[in-house]
Amino acid sequence: MRSDDVEKLKHLNILEGVKQSTFEKIIVPSFLQSFPAGTVLLEENSPADFLYITLEGLVEMSASSMKNETVIEILGPTSLFILAAVLNNDVSLQSARTLTPARILMIPASLIRDLMVEDSDFMRSVVFELARAYRRTVKELKRQKLRHGTQRLANWLLREDDNQGGSGAIRLLFEKRVLASYLGMTPENLSRGFAVLADYGVVSDGSRIELCDRATLERFASPSFLIDAAEPTMRGSSRPVVS
Repeated sequence: MRSDDVEKLKHLNILEGVKQSTFEKIIVPSFLQSFPAGTVLLEENSPADFLYITLEGLVEMSASSMKNETVIEILGPTSLFILAAVLNNDVSLQSARTLTPARILMIPASLIRDLMVEDSDFMRSVVFELARAYRRTVKELKRQKLRHGTQRLANWLLREDDNQGGSGAIRLLFEKRVLASYLGMTPENLSRGFAVLADYGVVSDGSRIELCDRATLERFASPSFLIDAAEPTMRGSSRPVVS
């Protein structure tokens, strides 16, 4: 594991402030692997044998039922996933697939459960991480239930522009059908949404999206702190995950 990877992990919410012995017990038996885009990391309804932490790249979390499939979340560095399943020693409620080349740390699930008993600081960090995940879920429900599709798209564009430096030039790192599913839209509705947003300064050309008049787009989107503010992935950091 590279030294910069170790530093990233030390500042994760779930690991920051834990005993050095706890940190070493987690790192030594864990697996850091590189995966190409399109790799299925985890199948829905399979045992949660590992806690996953994305160090580089993007991961799609999805679920299916009766031949329908939806994207639940798109996770970037340094996000972790299926923590609840790990703690409950239960099956995963989601599938995970890499959208881009990714480097993923895989921590044995049984180790997480054992160390919660040994280190109270680690247990407290796990509780806070679950609380952050719950708040992200509530915000996502509010987006889906309180906004129509084009508003969801507009607010996603504003958040993603912030993620990519705020220049007004967004590079879409995955297929638009994935974005449509994540936003609760069909690909056709997503295309219509981009057409509507053209009147608000949005120019979409393949994987490149430009926000030519951010102020006008913000007036249309009406972003809300109670819906759009990111839950920090690291203490003291306000940089949101890609979602």
